[in-house]
Amino acid sequence: MNRRVVVTGLGVCAPNGVGVSDFTEAVKAGKSGISHFPELQELDFRCQVGGAPVLSEEILDVNFSALERKRLSANGVIYGVLAAREAWLSAGLQISEKGDGPTHWDRGAVFGAGISGIQTLREAIYKTDDGKVRKLGTSTVEQTMPSGISAFLSGKFGLGNWVTTNASACSTGTESVILAGDHIRRGRAEIMIAGSCDAGGPYVWGGFDAMRVLNSKHNDNPQKASRPMAEDAGGFVPGSGAGALILESLESAKNRGAKIYGEVLGGHINSGGQRNGGSMTAPNEEGIQRCIRGALSDAEVEPNEIDLISGHLTATRGDVAEIKNWSEALGRSGADFPRINALKSLIGHCLSAAGSIENVAAVLQLHQNFLHPSINCENVHPGIAAIIDEQRIVRTFEETEIKVVAKSSFGFGDVNSCVIFKQYTP
Repeated sequence: MNRRVVVTGLGVCAPNGVGVSDFTEAVKAGKSGISHFPELQELDFRCQVGGAPVLSEEILDVNFSALERKRLSANGVIYGVLAAREAWLSAGLQISEKGDGPTHWDRGAVFGAGISGIQTLREAIYKTDDGKVRKLGTSTVEQTMPSGISAFLSGKFGLGNWVTTNASACSTGTESVILAGDHIRRGRAEIMIAGSCDAGGPYVWGGFDAMRVLNSKHNDNPQKASRPMAEDAGGFVPGSGAGALILESLESAKNRGAKIYGEVLGGHINSGGQRNGGSMTAPNEEGIQRCIRGALSDAEVEPNEIDLISGHLTATRGDVAEIKNWSEALGRSGADFPRINALKSLIGHCLSAAGSIENVAAVLQLHQNFLHPSINCENVHPGIAAIIDEQRIVRTFEETEIKVVAKSSFGFGDVNSCVIFKQYTP
C-alpha cells in the first residue's frame, strides 16, 4: 500500500517556547532561547551557555497528575510527554484514564530519545554504590531505560500498535517521522506519534564541551552564541527539549474531520558508513547526497520543487559542507538555490530532540506561509557565499507561500535522514 500521510497535530517544548503558540510567536520574531548557565561556569565549562525549556509549576500541574510528578524526574521524558500530549490534544484525540479506556490497536508511536534519564541514572549509581539499593524507588527503571518515553506515551494514550524508541543521535527526530510515516503508508497503522526528546545540563553537555565543539566565545552574550552559516561561527550551542507530530492516514483524518497541517510525502534514511571522509563526527558527503536524492525519489518530488530547506546547520565547520551537498544533490546553486534557514540559531542544538523540534517549525512555516529568520548570520561564511546567493538565506521574518519543505538531520556516527513535507491539497 502507499497511502497518503498527513500531519494532524503538533506539540513542542523548546528553549524559546513551551507550547506551539508561544513557540510560533518566538520563531517568527527571531527570539533566542539561549541563556547563561551559572552551573556550567561553576563547573569550569568552556561553553557556559545553552538552551532549556522553561517549565512553570502551572505547566507541570496542568499536564501531570500528582503521582506522575512524583514518579518523573527525568527532564528529557518530561519534555517529551509535554510535546506529545499537546500534539495529541491538538489533533482532537481524547485521553482516557489508564485501565478505563480502550486499547487503540491502530495507534502507535515512534518517539526517539538521547540521554534523557542521565540525572536519574546518576543518582541511582550513587545510591547503589553506597549500598542503598532499596532506596532507588520503583520508577528508576522506567526513567532510565531508553524506551521510557515511548512506554510512558503508550500508557498515557492507550497505544496498541507499534510503540518504540529510536536513537540515532542528531538524526533521531527526523528519522522518527520517516519511520512512523512509512508505517502508516503501508497500512499498518492509522495514527502514529512521531517525535523525540533529550535532556540538558552538565551531564549531557559535558562530553561535547570536552570535545571543544561548543561555542565558548559568547558566554557573556548568550543570544549571539548560536551562529549557523556565519563566518565567525565558533561551534554549536547545546540545547534540550522535545517536539512531536501526530501523523495520520488521510482517510482517518478525513473521517475524523481533523485539521490538517501538511502532508508527509516521503523521506530517506541512510549512513555514510564512516568511509571516504565520514567518521564518528564527520559525514561521508556522498552519503548525505544519496540521502537527499533518496528522499526526493521516495516523495516523487523534483529538485526544482523544493521551496525551503530547513537545514541541520549546527554553526560548525560542517555548515559549508552541508550547503555544498544540498547544492550538488539538487543541482541548484546561486540565486536558483532554495530558501534556507536554521532553527538552531534560535534554540541551539537540542541533540536527539533537534530534528523533531525543527520538523514542527518546518510544518508551521508550511501551514502558515511564513519563513522564520536565521539570526546571527550577518556575515555569511565565504565558503557558503561561493555556492549560493546570500539572499537565499532567510535572515528576517517573511510572509510568503511555500509548498514544499525539505528537512534534513545528520548525526553522530555518520547517519542521515531527510523528510519532505508538502502543503496539503485534497
